[in-house]
Amino acid sequence: MKSASFVSPNFLERVAEPDSPFHRDYLAYRTGEITRAELVTRLPHVAMVGDSACMGIYISSPVSTLWRAHRCRGKNWFVHFDDAPSICSVSKGLETITPFVAIECAGIGALVDDEHGRQSFFRRILGTRDFSGQVRELVRARRFPDLILISIGHNNVDWAWRCPPRELDKPEQRLQRLSKEFRQNYARELRRLLEGAFIRRHRVAIVVFGLINFGSYFKGRKAAERFRESDTTLYPHLETTYKHLVSFQPTYRRNLIQLASMVNQELREMVESLSREFVQRDKDIQLRYSDALATADLSRAELLHPIDGWHASPEGHSVLGEAAFNDLRTSLEFLRIR
Repeated sequence: MKSASFVSPNFLERVAEPDSPFHRDYLAYRTGEITRAELVTRLPHVAMVGDSACMGIYISSPVSTLWRAHRCRGKNWFVHFDDAPSICSVSKGLETITPFVAIECAGIGALVDDEHGRQSFFRRILGTRDFSGQVRELVRARRFPDLILISIGHNNVDWAWRCPPRELDKPEQRLQRLSKEFRQNYARELRRLLEGAFIRRHRVAIVVFGLINFGSYFKGRKAAERFRESDTTLYPHLETTYKHLVSFQPTYRRNLIQLASMVNQELREMVESLSREFVQRDKDIQLRYSDALATADLSRAELLHPIDGWHASPEGHSVLGEAAFNDLRTSLEFLRIR
């Protein structure tokens, strides 16, 4: 799956306004000095690196899921320009400030991957690009983004997947090992992204979001399970979740919540370390950790999709989008987008 780009629908009208910071660029476009594509290039570019938690997706039958995986762009908490269903997305918040270009890199099943690892057959069929592939595309892009939002790793906390039987009952060492491996792989790709920003000649802000609040999430999931017990027509693919994420089973959830908390702590410490290193090298780079998604309340069943009770519903995407956008003030000020 390649990334998808979305340009603010009314950007020409916005930049044509005399008080627009892009008005000179608009006049150059009108006189033929630059093309429409060059005008778009000069708008702020905002990219999302992530997994299916950043996409308007849900799981059903294999064929339907495969079809949906390639058609579900632009309907999530990051980018959503349509009116129906209404989602309080980051893009709608940014639209009130400036016209911009949204770049959606996220993919279903994406992992913070080992650079030498091989994708599973299912992920290859879906065309999934893991963290390394998404970063590679941004680094090689002719127009490097001004703002990069990263929300990935939710598939990595499936600690029970391929877990040796002896560690299922005593998973402490496994959780420690998984969290350290996660940090190592994440830091390698984040460093690559920072090096890509370093050679650019414009300001770049990167926000690393912590994993979602699985503690509150499983409260919503438990409520969905109760509803399904009383009415089997609800959440028809609720159990399908367990084929893809073993640790979502009630028996393993407590340790999943613990691992997610450990991972977020690793992310926070890693970001602080890399930020000190790169800010000393280049004052035009800002890197920060955000717990906006890690503290968002997802404890209500209606925030989960009515088909799989796993991914976010439009209401759930609104909760995540509002939380993420409200935490962008520092980054936007750094980029001088006011």
